[in-house]
Amino acid sequence: MLLINMGTTPAHASRGKRIADHSASVPRVTMKDQRRLFCLALVALILSGCDRPGAPVPPVLLFNGTGTSPNDVAAIKTLLEKSRISYSTADSAQLNEMSAARLRTYHLIIVPGGDFTRIGLSLTKDTAAKLRDAVRHGVSYLGICAGAFLAGRTPYNGLNLTSGVQFRFYSAEGRGVRKAVVPISGAGTPTLDQYWEDGPQLAGWGAVVGRYPDGTSAVVQGESGDGWIVLSGIHPEAPESWRDGMDFATPASVDNAYAVTLIRSALDRRPLPHF
Repeated sequence: MLLINMGTTPAHASRGKRIADHSASVPRVTMKDQRRLFCLALVALILSGCDRPGAPVPPVLLFNGTGTSPNDVAAIKTLLEKSRISYSTADSAQLNEMSAARLRTYHLIIVPGGDFTRIGLSLTKDTAAKLRDAVRHGVSYLGICAGAFLAGRTPYNGLNLTSGVQFRFYSAEGRGVRKAVVPISGAGTPTLDQYWEDGPQLAGWGAVVGRYPDGTSAVVQGESGDGWIVLSGIHPEAPESWRDGMDFATPASVDNAYAVTLIRSALDRRPLPHF
């Protein structure tokens, strides 16, 4: 006998129905939902990044922008690295973009030799004001040659860390000398032959640490607000290669050690012996 059950559903058809019923119960994800999920994930990523500590700021910021001498920047880098003093660099554009809050995170700002007019003109008036403000709030400043000129009052966006004092060139400049070996006397320290090139004499501001042969100030130190400032009209950081054709009684290594002394004084806010 052949029995036909008209109410029986084949097994595979039943499985298909169950799958179809299950699919129908899952809400459909629209493009709008996908965009919303993407935005939520992006916000979560940004917030998680805010909780991560940033890279530590090195204690020294070395300016290497327009107008600075690449050779002098390299000489200072060499001494910082040999002394294991960590540093970062900033060119003119980077310094102009740097916030006042960021500048205040450094312990010391170094402005090297070069052309102080070009250095100043490469910076905005707002940047000069931010640098001045950072020093007055406790950041130290070391200016070497052009960097010393810039620290004074100049029409080229000078920082005026000197209460209006404007520096002039050392007297050798007036005799047509552009580069020379100059003996620098210190307070209770031996006289050192130092490399000089178009540098300032620093009369009228700060305590005198070193003197030129004519008695004017070659190295000075002092305060501006809460900041400690060291200015040098000479180049104690000058390497041996700068001395070709010149006769020095003082080895370059000794002068370089003096440069590190100036860096340490500025960084550690430690006054040097003075007249």
